[in-house]
Amino acid sequence: MTKPIRVLIIEDDKRIAEINRRFVDKVAGYEVVGIATNEQEAKEFVTILQPELILLDVYFPDMHGLNFLKWIRESFSNIDIIMITAAREIDALKQAMHGGVFDYIIKPIMLERFTETLVRYKEYYDKMHRMMNAKEMITQEEIDELIRRDYALSDADKELPKGIHRLTLDKVLAVMKQYQEEVTAEEVSKLIGVSRTTTRRYLEYLVSISLVTADVSYGSVGRPERIYRLKRF
Repeated sequence: MTKPIRVLIIEDDKRIAEINRRFVDKVAGYEVVGIATNEQEAKEFVTILQPELILLDVYFPDMHGLNFLKWIRESFSNIDIIMITAAREIDALKQAMHGGVFDYIIKPIMLERFTETLVRYKEYYDKMHRMMNAKEMITQEEIDELIRRDYALSDADKELPKGIHRLTLDKVLAVMKQYQEEVTAEEVSKLIGVSRTTTRRYLEYLVSISLVTADVSYGSVGRPERIYRLKRF
């Protein structure tokens, strides 16, 4: 199993920071390593922890999040950032995009929207690191896939079939991305807390849109069992 993506939350409102932490904890493959509520704490935590991902607000009593974004970019270019803020000004969004943020989420945060972003980010993070470990040169198709920062469900998301809900689908996908070997519907169901029948319906949907492959294993007693593996693109 791969190491979790380490997340630092920078948010001056402790109540909101705690909500963000709980939301992160619901998504497989992530670990919150710290919460900073002011500029001094934020700079110390970033410098010491050097997380893979930062969840950053814009408005603080003692600093501006967009200025802090510039500091991160100048000092720690490998850290990715997701803005989570009440700032709705076009200029704030533009500055954030110029700063290379992965996403820009408006408060109040909806769990489904937040989960979607973390699932997409983990897909991007995993693909980038697989490429870095495997080769020095990449193809245009691989570049396009990374820059789009989406995954194969993006087009299908708009019209999910009856009985398939986005949040549960994200949970199933997150589990599949966590494991390198085949898994059964029963194993996935235990991890996400829904029935095996429901889990199998979601897995078969992922098979139908070519995100997951399925095979049959006969096991030690000869009883056939369907096993699933996430496709690697």
